[in-house]
Amino acid sequence: MFGFIPGIVRGVLILLTLTVNLFFWVVFLLPFAVIKLALPHKPVRRICDVALNFICTRWASVNGFVLTFVNSINWHIEGIDNLSMKDWYLVLANHQSWADIVVLQYVLNNRIPYFRFFLKKELVWLPIFNFVWAALDYPYMKRYSKTFLKKNPHLKGKDIETTKKSCEKFRDTPVSIMNFVEGTRFSKEKHTRQNSPYRYLLQPKAGGVAFVLAAMGNQLTSILDVTIKYEPKALGIWDFFCGRVPEVTVRVEHIAITEEIIGDYFNDEAFKSRFQHWTNKLWGKKDLTLGTLHGERPN
Repeated sequence: MFGFIPGIVRGVLILLTLTVNLFFWVVFLLPFAVIKLALPHKPVRRICDVALNFICTRWASVNGFVLTFVNSINWHIEGIDNLSMKDWYLVLANHQSWADIVVLQYVLNNRIPYFRFFLKKELVWLPIFNFVWAALDYPYMKRYSKTFLKKNPHLKGKDIETTKKSCEKFRDTPVSIMNFVEGTRFSKEKHTRQNSPYRYLLQPKAGGVAFVLAAMGNQLTSILDVTIKYEPKALGIWDFFCGRVPEVTVRVEHIAITEEIIGDYFNDEAFKSRFQHWTNKLWGKKDLTLGTLHGERPN
């Protein structure tokens, strides 16, 4: 609609609008956040959780509207049928740009519960952010290294127990846990340095996924495996805002959660080997999907 406006102007317009939208909804979010943290009783929490999730979903909806209203993007989306706001999901995706988060919001918002990320314990001290994360029940991931456990064997398994307790808050409130399995954004330099066996992906980091499944496997409804492809290619989020990525393809596949993929990744070597094989197989399939989306013919 605004194609006649220079891209950089559109980028500034989107950035300013998204900033205003953020602060607008924060005004509504803060009172419920304060009440929830000040009165941590189950009935109060439930009411506040409904309000907080509604606010976050509306915020993301406006973001998506602004993005598509200012820039004309051709979306090719498959696999979003049979999703529910009443279910619990683990969302896995390839990572090429910070625009991935905006894309995932646009594609999945109002179809599945609002995203949460597992946070590292070190982030608990960040001012303001930690308050919002606490109000939205972002779970913290606490891991003990093998060296630490050798010195403190009585703490073996306590990291998973701690994380499970933080996830118990989600038993009554459906959530979606987001995980970028590669752990970092794709680049040719990283691809070469890793000597990745995949053409379009970095090597997956199985440990993070295994940790989430160990902590929440019994709560989750299913895994959503999301493949994102940009045309002509993935660029930075600023380029995305400026309309330099005219086409986005997203494929979503449902994966059942079975007992075979739930176990102690960090202390059970047999399970660790099986889970790495499962993750590599999943990533190999995703790489083939990306090859097809890039126009390659299957062998």
